[in-house]
Amino acid sequence: MDSAPERWHMDVHNVTAEAESFTCNAYLAVGERTVLVDAGAMAGVEAVVADHTDALDAVYLTHQHGDHVAQLDAVLDAFDAELYAYADHARRTHELEDGDELLVGDERCEVVYTPGHADDHVSFVGPDSLFSGDVVVHDDGAFDYGSFGRTDMAGQSRERLIESIEDLLSRMPEGIEHMYAGHGGVFHGDVRDVVERALQRAEKRQPKYPDG
Repeated sequence: MDSAPERWHMDVHNVTAEAESFTCNAYLAVGERTVLVDAGAMAGVEAVVADHTDALDAVYLTHQHGDHVAQLDAVLDAFDAELYAYADHARRTHELEDGDELLVGDERCEVVYTPGHADDHVSFVGPDSLFSGDVVVHDDGAFDYGSFGRTDMAGQSRERLIESIEDLLSRMPEGIEHMYAGHGGVFHGDVRDVVERALQRAEKRQPKYPDG
């Protein structure tokens, strides 16, 4: 008896996966609209993008912390790509707002404003995929199976992060199966369950890195 066919999901590459220095995960979604979600901080990332595609339509920023944008100029210089960002940037061509719809590869995603870790943080929610930036991750140095962005630095807020995760859950569809977070591994499975676990941990108000 044949097994059920695997559900389709789009062609996504972590183009900073081989980085030897600190960076976020930068995701190249190849499809009808080929885009890079965050540029990362890995020197040479534009060459890795070029290994997968000849053309890049746009870069979408989840937020503008250095590990997400250090190589942004290099990417924009290498490709004639538009820049979408929530906060102002010298090279921004489109301002992101909560509720906008964007094509990420072949998947139509909603922009969800998710501050707390960063004032300008947004996530991208599609029917099958979540690009969560740093608001929620699957695994990192603090937790496995549901962690959340740090909120112990200037301008950050655990209370606002919790509201953002709650908002994310309210706008994520049932059955979403792929989470592409700014740090840690890509997760395939019950994404809502991972995000709910992250919310529970964040609500405990305990330091994410108690020994930091």
